[in-house]
Amino acid sequence: MAGVITALKLQSKNRNRLNVHLDGAYSFSLARVLADGLKVGQKLSDDHIACLKQRDAEEAAYRRALRLISRRPRSEHELGMNFNRNQVPHAVQDAVFIRLRETHLVDDWAFAEAWVENRREFRPRSAMALQYELRKKGVPQEAIEAALEDYSDEDAAYQAARKAARRWRNSNYKEFQQRVGAYLSRRGFNYTTVSPVVERVWRETTGVQDESEVSKWILHG
Repeated sequence: MAGVITALKLQSKNRNRLNVHLDGAYSFSLARVLADGLKVGQKLSDDHIACLKQRDAEEAAYRRALRLISRRPRSEHELGMNFNRNQVPHAVQDAVFIRLRETHLVDDWAFAEAWVENRREFRPRSAMALQYELRKKGVPQEAIEAALEDYSDEDAAYQAARKAARRWRNSNYKEFQQRVGAYLSRRGFNYTTVSPVVERVWRETTGVQDESEVSKWILHG
């Protein structure tokens, strides 16, 4: 495969790649960014060509990772699973992960913190449910525990219940309790957390604060 470069041609359909011709015939293609230093008349050894192909595979995998990360943050495990599905060699994966870690584009600890904060803000659920989600994404247990260190199930359940209460604000207490309670349970909150939160949000939703009035709603509402 060794030979002399006789042409370097940009691909017509992808201007970010070029075709390398050796001894008058097409030999291989690579990313344009890797072509710096190559010139017509240059002799390429088998080792040099193998190195260029390895770097090209790494660049392609790196660009794939960037596209995935641009859509939403990813854990290392998620990226690795995507690489495996696309048959990216493990040696290439290792090189790409080193590059991603060095630039902090992949950081499972930061990923866990961002995941928990996003859930807290937009889709509150229990700490146990969050642990399950993060484990599925391959996040190390130490990173999960650190991200959940200051997490409060009570606060999260309250925020979730306030959002759910809008749907059933015109319901009687029994239906409200059942609906909101089930909503919270599906998000991983246990009964000990759910019960007082439902009553608190019911009070706020209805404006009922007096204990006797609350009891009346519970018994007859």
